[in-house]
Amino acid sequence: MIRLIRSYKFLRLRKTSVQYFSARTNMDLKDIKSDTKSSQLKNSSSFMMNIFRGKMLSAEVFPYPDVLVADEKELILSLVDPFEKFFTEINSASRNDENSSIDGTVLNKLWELGAFGIQVPEKYGGLGLGNTQYGRLCEILGANDLSVGITLGAHQSIGFKGILLFGTQQQKEKYLSKLTTEKVYAAFALTEPSSGSDAGSIRTRAVKSDDGNYFILNGSKIWISNGGVADVMTVFAQTEQVDLATGEKKDRVTAFIVERSFGGVTNGPPEKKMGIKASNTTEVYFDNVKVPIDNVLGGEGNGFKVAMTILNNGRFGMGATLAGTMKFCIQKAVEHANNRVQFGKKIKEYGCIQEKISQMNILQYATESMAYTISQNMDKGSKEYHLEAAISKIFASESAWYVCDEAIQILGGMGYMKEAELERVLRDLRIFRIFEGTNDILRLFVALTGIQYAASNLKFLQRAFKNPANNFGIVSTEISRRVSTSIGLGTIDFNPHIAPELQNYGKKAANCIELFGKSVERLLVRYGKNIINEQYILKRLSNAAIDIYSMVVTLSRASRAIKLNLPTAQHELNMTKVLCIQASNRCMDNLRNTSAESELEMIDVMEEIAREVCNKGGVNTTHVITN
Repeated sequence: MIRLIRSYKFLRLRKTSVQYFSARTNMDLKDIKSDTKSSQLKNSSSFMMNIFRGKMLSAEVFPYPDVLVADEKELILSLVDPFEKFFTEINSASRNDENSSIDGTVLNKLWELGAFGIQVPEKYGGLGLGNTQYGRLCEILGANDLSVGITLGAHQSIGFKGILLFGTQQQKEKYLSKLTTEKVYAAFALTEPSSGSDAGSIRTRAVKSDDGNYFILNGSKIWISNGGVADVMTVFAQTEQVDLATGEKKDRVTAFIVERSFGGVTNGPPEKKMGIKASNTTEVYFDNVKVPIDNVLGGEGNGFKVAMTILNNGRFGMGATLAGTMKFCIQKAVEHANNRVQFGKKIKEYGCIQEKISQMNILQYATESMAYTISQNMDKGSKEYHLEAAISKIFASESAWYVCDEAIQILGGMGYMKEAELERVLRDLRIFRIFEGTNDILRLFVALTGIQYAASNLKFLQRAFKNPANNFGIVSTEISRRVSTSIGLGTIDFNPHIAPELQNYGKKAANCIELFGKSVERLLVRYGKNIINEQYILKRLSNAAIDIYSMVVTLSRASRAIKLNLPTAQHELNMTKVLCIQASNRCMDNLRNTSAESELEMIDVMEEIAREVCNKGGVNTTHVITN
């Protein structure tokens, strides 16, 4: 009884602490709304959203999703061979890199293969593939040539994806066929010199003509993939919108379908880049471009939503692509380790090399598991995958960099040479932590979006406790949950969902989720709406979330392998065990560090160091030689 009373008081203390917030980053935080007036709590089906409440919704992760029916598997398998043959017989990634371009013969063959319309419905000339099938082809791209992958992705994953997702029937009929079969390239024009991650601050402007039939578009965009070759672009610009309720005029971003043939669309020379050199990247300029009113995409003033939906929708493909890249790097490393002899033994027999190869494969396995969990949920109709997709992008891009770097290390001096091809892959990989949402911004997006969802739950519980008699079920359930966790009886149980051999490791993940929910609640109490400014803490919270998701998807996939008695089951089991040990340790450390006094002290000192360095314009120490 005492515990029940304490739990009740524990909730009451939060009445003035839980706040709502919004943030304007290139992830759609400013448009996330909380329904504070509703008497009903809005629930999410997203697995990751719910861990911010310390809860597990298993439907999207257990059992590991298998959505492709026999015909769909047969179709994608029939496409794998010609795509792989294209890369072995026609394309040369090294030549493309050397020339900083993809020659016409290669591009023409890609058009013949249908590679520029993979997810476009067949009635418009596309292959009509789903997300999971698309991911399988992305793997092949990633394993062979990331520049070609960027060219294709810029065209369809973001370039004309808005037409697929938001286009009217008229817009789809007008554009999709030519973008799929007529060698017309597309591009996605969002980023500007003054707005990188803060997409809401774009300055390109579109003003409606007096007759209301056109928008006159002026401005410029930078770092646009396919910018020098695209004849159709999805362009985002500020437009003046009138609030119908108040009459107030406000600037809101609107998305447009812009054709080069409209006139006034030009571009600069191709950028000279560190990597993905063969993909075309340019500035694009718009000078009094007359865009027909019919080319507004997704409605006036809805451009921010359009942009973020496009980016969220395409992120899973990056995970699949980089899973393929990691396979290539691992193959190179293993070939060398199997043959290189040092000190009388093949280097594969040395523990330090074995550790590297094991870690590389674990990361590849987790990346692939994430990508296909998300894609198959999307194919099942899930609409709430934005946190999972962001996590997948972060994890994949950072894991691929690590794997490629370690592959070079295993090859030693040979890995540093062009002939081994790994130096090109490393250069190509660096951009993936930057574009389509920098990993730094995505980490904030993950943490803040989830925290807001948790905050809405606390608000709801506060209202319930004001009138416990009418909300007895809600109150009693919450108190029971708190009492159970306070005495060590966890409410999260993975055992029904995972193989018996993995149950100890499932417990590690369950413990992390429970501590995660408590940590989020504690942070809300401590910081309230100011949590948005605690980026050191938010980063650690986000890192914990990433580790939790990596554990869960691998636990699910390895359990599937055991259930199906796959020949790789024991190998998958072993990789999952190691990942869960590593990830749970990191997760616990990160969660403790969100409130540890020593960590908070360190954060304060680091902020002071950063301010001093920035104020001085660089390194600010007295040199030992001169003083």
